[in-house]
Amino acid sequence: MAAKNQQSKPKKRKQIPGSKPDGNSFTSKKPKLIGSKPSSHPTNESKKPFKHPKRKQSGDGKEKTAPMSKRERRHHAKELAETRKKKRKRHYNLEQELARLWEKMRRHNIAKEDRSKLVSEALQKMKGKIPEIASSHVSSRVVQTCVKHCSQAERDVILEEIQPHLLTLACNTYAVHLVKKLLDNASKKQLSGIISSFHGHVASLLRHMVGCVVIEHAYHLGNATQKQELLMELYSAELQLFKDLVSMKESRLTDIISKLDLQRGSVIRHMNSMIQPILEKGIVDHSIIHRVLIEFFSIADKSSAADVIQQLSSPLLVRMIHTRDGSRVGILCVKHGSAKERKKIIKGMKTDVSKIAHDQCGSMVLVCILSVVDDTELVKKVIIREVQKNLEELVSDKNGRRILLQLLHPNCSRYFSPDELASLNFSVPSFCSKVNESSEEVRSDMEVTVEEASTSTNPVESIPMVEGGQKDPYDRRQELLVKSGLAEKLVDVCIGSAAKLLRSNFGKEVIYEVAVGGADGILHPTLDDKLKEVHNAIASLVGEPKSEESEEEHVLENFHSSRTIRKLILDCPSFASTLWGSALQGKCAMWAQGHSCKVISAFLESSDPKVRELAKAELQPLIDGGTLKNTRDKAVSK
Repeated sequence: MAAKNQQSKPKKRKQIPGSKPDGNSFTSKKPKLIGSKPSSHPTNESKKPFKHPKRKQSGDGKEKTAPMSKRERRHHAKELAETRKKKRKRHYNLEQELARLWEKMRRHNIAKEDRSKLVSEALQKMKGKIPEIASSHVSSRVVQTCVKHCSQAERDVILEEIQPHLLTLACNTYAVHLVKKLLDNASKKQLSGIISSFHGHVASLLRHMVGCVVIEHAYHLGNATQKQELLMELYSAELQLFKDLVSMKESRLTDIISKLDLQRGSVIRHMNSMIQPILEKGIVDHSIIHRVLIEFFSIADKSSAADVIQQLSSPLLVRMIHTRDGSRVGILCVKHGSAKERKKIIKGMKTDVSKIAHDQCGSMVLVCILSVVDDTELVKKVIIREVQKNLEELVSDKNGRRILLQLLHPNCSRYFSPDELASLNFSVPSFCSKVNESSEEVRSDMEVTVEEASTSTNPVESIPMVEGGQKDPYDRRQELLVKSGLAEKLVDVCIGSAAKLLRSNFGKEVIYEVAVGGADGILHPTLDDKLKEVHNAIASLVGEPKSEESEEEHVLENFHSSRTIRKLILDCPSFASTLWGSALQGKCAMWAQGHSCKVISAFLESSDPKVRELAKAELQPLIDGGTLKNTRDKAVSK
C-alpha cells in the first residue's frame, strides 16, 4: 500500500481560465504591499471552506442553530467566569454566602440582636478557614465586621486562629486591615501578645510597603513599654535576638549602649543597614521611623549622618514633618545640610507651604528655615511669597502666626513653648566641634530637656539658637520681613482687622509685636508712618462709646484686647501718648472698673516718665478716692 501511494501520480491542479502556464508554475501572484487589505476572494490555496463565526455545522453539513442574542452571550460569559473562579478559588461558594450575610449585618438600621445572630452565623461558617479567606477583598471585610460587632469570647477565638499567621496576613494588601482591626479591638493582654509576636520581624515589616502600616499602628496603640519593645530590635542585632536585655529605664539609645557595653560602630552599621532600604523605598510617613532616625543621629558619626541627611534632603522630607520627631529630623536636615541640600528641601515645600504653616509640627521647620538659611532670595521666592498670599489666615492661626512672630521677635519664650525652643536648639553631636565623645558625662544639644529650656526667669527673654548660617541674624530678618514687602502687607492687615485681631486669642500677639515695631526695632524707621496708622486704628476702637445694646464687647472690656492694650501702654510710649490724647483723656472715671481699670492704671505703671505725667493729673483723684490702685508706687516703696 505504501509503495502504491509513493508511485501514484500527483494530482494536477485545476488551471484558472485565462492563465498561461510558465513552465511548472502558474501566473505569478502580485506581491502584497505593507498595509494593503487582504483580498476578500478565496484563493486557490485555501483548503477549508469559509465558515460563518456565528453558525455551527452539523455532521451532515447542514447549518443548525441561529446565533446567540446579546443577552444570551452575556449570560454565557458570566457562567464561564463563574466556572473559572470556582476552579481558581478554593472557598468560592463560602465567600459568596459570607458576602450575602455581610450585606445584611453591615446595615445601620439593623437591630443589635439580629446583627449578633448574623455575626455568629458567619463565624460558624468560616471557622477554621479565616486565615485562608482573610486575603480576599470581600471576605476580609466580612471578618473585619465580625471582629467589630462580635462578643469578646468570639473575638478571642478569631485571634487564636489567626495568631500563627499574623506575619503573613500583615503583609497582605487586604488582610492588613483585619490585623489593624484586631489591634483596635484587642484587650491589653491581647495587644501585648500581638506586639510580642512581631519580635524579630519589626525591621523586615518596616521595609515592607504593607507591613509597615501594621507596625506603625501597633506603635501608636502600645504603651511606653510596648513602644520601647518595638524600637529595641532596630538598634542592634543583640537586641533583635534577646528582647529582655534592657529595662524601661534605658529608653535612650546612648544609655543602652553604655549599659550593655555595645560597640558604637556596630550599632551604627546595624541601624544604617536597616534605615537605608526604608529611605530608598520612601517609607517615611510613620512616627516609629522618625524616632529611629532621631536616635540614629544621636550616635552617628559625621559621614553616616551626612549620608542620611543627603537622602532626606528632598521633597521626601515634607512627608515626615507632621510628627514631633519628624519635625526635629527636618530641623536637623535644615541646620546641618549643605546649601544645595537646603535648596532641595525648600523647593520641595513649594506647593505645600500653606499646609505646613498650619501644622503644629511642620510650622517649626519653617521657623527654622527662616532663622538659619542664608539664601534669602530663595526663601522669599518659595516661602515668603506663599505666606503673603495667605497672610490674613496665618495672622489669627495658632500655628501659622509662629512664622510671623519668629521674624518679628525671634525665639521668644512668650510665643514658643520650652519644648519647641528645645527642638530649635537640636543638633547632631558629630557636627558640633565642642562635643567630647570620649567623655560619658558630656551632654549634647540633642539632649536638651524641657526643664533646661524653661529655666529662664524672664518670660520674654529670647533663647539663642544654635547657629546654622553665616549671615547676621538681624540682616536676615531685615531681608525676609522688611525688604520682601511682607512687613508692609502685615501692617495693612493689622490696620484693616484691628478689632478682630485684638479680640483674638492668637492674633493679639501679632498686632502687639507690629504696634511696638518688633524686637530690636526691626520695623523702624522704614514703616514709622504705617505704625502710626496702627496706633490710630487701635485708639479709634478705644474711643468708641460704650453701648449696652451692642452684641460685641468694647475693646477695653474684652479679656484679650484689654490686656493687649495694657501691654502696649507699658512697652510703647508713642502708642500711649496717641491713645491718651485721642481716646482716654477726660474719660478715665468711666473706665475705672472691670477689665478696663487695668488699662487706665497702666499709665501710672509705665516706666516712661512722660507717659506717667500725661495721666497723673486726671488719675490722682481716682487713686485718692480708692477707685484705682497705683501698684508702681507700692513696688518702689518696698
